[in-house]
Amino acid sequence: MTATDTVFEVLQIAARAADEKGGEDLVALDVSGPLPLVDVFLLVTGRNERNVAAIADAIEEKLLEAGVKRLRREGREESRWVLLDFGDLVVHVFHEQERVFYGLERLWKDCPVLPIELPVPSSD
Repeated sequence: MTATDTVFEVLQIAARAADEKGGEDLVALDVSGPLPLVDVFLLVTGRNERNVAAIADAIEEKLLEAGVKRLRREGREESRWVLLDFGDLVVHVFHEQERVFYGLERLWKDCPVLPIELPVPSSD
């Protein structure tokens, strides 16, 4: 099974929101094969706790505007690893140290990486 076009569109909205708030090292993994209830993981790194919280909040806001409701959120108080569950899409916003420590890319290394389409910054 592969990620649907709908979840791919939701992924792009979330990725753009993360990018606008300074999210780094964005990686999208198609986990629909091994996980029956989730299609895509989006992994994002924030520079500090405040940045992690801002990225998570922006993703929630943009997806809500697009009609996608959050089912669950964990880790917002500490803002070291915020998990946002939107059903088919689960977003992991990490502080740099947690991203390295937990190494989700290593755990899910057999899953295909999905393209993320971000706007190219203008050189004005």
